[in-house]
Amino acid sequence: MNALLLAKPAGLKKNLAMMDMECSLKFLTSIFLILFLLGSYSAYENVRLVDAREDNEKHYVTLQVDASNATGRPIPETLFGIFFEEINHAGAGGLWAELVSNRGFEAGGQIIPSSIWPWSIIGDESTISVVTDRSSCFERNKIALRMEVLCNSSGCPSEGVGVYNPGYWGMNIEEGKKYKVTLYVRSTGDIDVSVSLTSSNGSLTLASEQIIALASEVSKWTKKEMLLEANGTDDGARLQLTTTKNGSIWFDQVSAMPVDTYKGHGFRNDLFQMMVDLKPRFIRFPGGCYVEGAWLSNAFHWKETVGAWEERPGHFGDVWKYWTDDGLGHFEFFQLAEDLGAAPIWVFNSGISHHDQVETAHIMPFVQEALDGIEFARGDANSTWGSVRAAMGHPKPFGLKYVAVGNEDCWQKYTYYKGNYLVFYNTIKKAYPDIKIISNCDGSSQPLDHPADYYDFHVYKPSKELFSMSHKFDNTSRDGPKAFVSEYAAKSETDANKGNLLAALGEAGFLLGLEKNSDVVGMVSYAPLFLNTNDRGWIPDAIVFNSSHLYGTPSYWVQQFFTESSGATLLSSTMEGNTSYVEASAISFQSNGSDYIQIKAVNFANVTVELKVKMTGLESSNTKVSAKKKKVLTSASVMDENSFSNPEMIAPQETLVVMRETFVLAPYSFSSFDI
Repeated sequence: MNALLLAKPAGLKKNLAMMDMECSLKFLTSIFLILFLLGSYSAYENVRLVDAREDNEKHYVTLQVDASNATGRPIPETLFGIFFEEINHAGAGGLWAELVSNRGFEAGGQIIPSSIWPWSIIGDESTISVVTDRSSCFERNKIALRMEVLCNSSGCPSEGVGVYNPGYWGMNIEEGKKYKVTLYVRSTGDIDVSVSLTSSNGSLTLASEQIIALASEVSKWTKKEMLLEANGTDDGARLQLTTTKNGSIWFDQVSAMPVDTYKGHGFRNDLFQMMVDLKPRFIRFPGGCYVEGAWLSNAFHWKETVGAWEERPGHFGDVWKYWTDDGLGHFEFFQLAEDLGAAPIWVFNSGISHHDQVETAHIMPFVQEALDGIEFARGDANSTWGSVRAAMGHPKPFGLKYVAVGNEDCWQKYTYYKGNYLVFYNTIKKAYPDIKIISNCDGSSQPLDHPADYYDFHVYKPSKELFSMSHKFDNTSRDGPKAFVSEYAAKSETDANKGNLLAALGEAGFLLGLEKNSDVVGMVSYAPLFLNTNDRGWIPDAIVFNSSHLYGTPSYWVQQFFTESSGATLLSSTMEGNTSYVEASAISFQSNGSDYIQIKAVNFANVTVELKVKMTGLESSNTKVSAKKKKVLTSASVMDENSFSNPEMIAPQETLVVMRETFVLAPYSFSSFDI
């Protein structure tokens, strides 16, 4: 009965089915129509932003420039430079070309057995046992790797057992290139070890060499070096140490370096060239928070980063949360500055970390460490620390003229900074009167209450807010120390993202303001410089890379607009019109024996602007008006970003330009005109 009640007559079922079908068709039609309209609107929005460049009403701004020599003001020779911090694996796994991560097995700590990450084992428990012990021959690096090969009577697998290191998210091995592998080994018996560069899963051998030795030859720690030439390419490769011979083998300080680093100095060529192209007049190093440490025990101590690389203990950077072997150390930073032709600016610890600080009464050991670090750079080859530098291959002193006492330490919670600073200042000035000393305290709004040659100024703001800070230093006192804007960037999850056009334009406006205030702003650098895409600890950044590729963000390209500014002449200029979203400057400079006037202008709005340039005083300058260069940075959307798949989606476009009074500034763009 229940079944009969629930059953539907056949005719009714057919009619209902037809009605259901009609409703379904109507419903689907409605859905498709809605999706079509949404898609059309989205496409319209994308097109509208581009079309606005042509359809928007034009706005007008006039830039009055006095090109005469009489009113120009010299821009400091050191105005634009770079700041290198060990952050985002900028050095370890980046600029420093060492391919092996945790080469000394120290990263797991001094308590054994310890982790050997990222090293991994080839084989299983029945064939191999791997542990760490404290048997190394290096006093400051006591941890070594012990490998017990336990193959049964039928022998080891044909491919052998052992360990491998994937480097920093894969080693970039290129066909035809050579790699120097260095390691230390000892054993209680004869050894036959394969040292190989292989594909990411070990299935393909790219280069290999055998270490064959009698027990008597390796009973003590023995250094082995070999040159491997790759017969294939893999940017995710790894280094393997394998054997098919039973016994106990110890390894320590395993290194693999490309032979073709810059001048053989250990710097990855493509990343080095990106710095060169910015024409930096200085380089600030090695940090940043990296200098301070979350705790003083993990701060950067320069004395532990010099001498033979095997002897460097390495340390855990507890602010950015990764281990560095300190192959990129105090010496290498000065060598980097010299190779770049940039003035070194050494930042040392002021006795303060994020969580602990040294009282001024006990600060002298830190002061002495700073004095010794200066002697390392500047002392003659017979001095205590100058002799260490000379032994490392650089008998001639480095040209150190700037030091910074701490990083971001002039906060209320750091009660000992000013007292510590004065001890550093007075002691260093007594020993080295010519060295310029940089304070962490901000002197942009009111004078400092202590002596300094420069004061540090850091700013990270959303794009629009940073653009509005172009006049930050307009009213700063022209007396006293100059500002060192050593860290700036547009930073906001809502507008700057990973480094887009909007962020770059905000920075461009800010930089034009600094250029025009270069009588009170002595040096400027962006931060951070580098980002390994596998460790996005801080974004955005100027240069993004992986093991084999790189690209510059729009912020990087903005910096290239200022490569002629350091040492140029700032021309007197004024703007008229709606200048709330336009910032501009004018400089004169020489290049290849010719004189140029350069107009730079940023348009921070979605409108087209006609920039009318009225120039006087040309008759008293050496500049000849002719067809020269126009450079523009823009894109279809202010939120556009560069990427590995499209590395120059946003990059300057250069064309020739004939001198005229009016130049067009595209919506949301940064332009320069060399005339």
